[in-house]
Amino acid sequence: QVQLVESGENFAQAGGSLTLSCVASESFLTFVHMGWYRQTPGNERELVGEIGRGPETLYAESVEGRFTVSIDNAKNAMDLQMNNLQPEDTGVYYCYAARLRESYWGQGTQVTVSI
Repeated sequence: QVQLVESGENFAQAGGSLTLSCVASESFLTFVHMGWYRQTPGNERELVGEIGRGPETLYAESVEGRFTVSIDNAKNAMDLQMNNLQPEDTGVYYCYAARLRESYWGQGTQVTVSI
């Protein structure tokens, strides 16, 4: 069973930056695509950004230009660099990794952005 574990600082002020990391129990090279989702208060879980093996990337319009997903294959780690954070970015962030028939999720980590 693949395990994904998120870590990183959880609090920032508006305009600040945070980096979340997701470490996998297997190499990200074995997955088709991977990325980050978030669930903000009162909303359904939504895609933040994802990266494929191309490595092509796709970001939600609300974070385009502010957030970056990157992979460090040597560490089996995937980072989410978040810049110019806003209070509406507050939520629980989940990393995921997918193969053709299976997908795996981390346990989620809270990010809180204050005014």
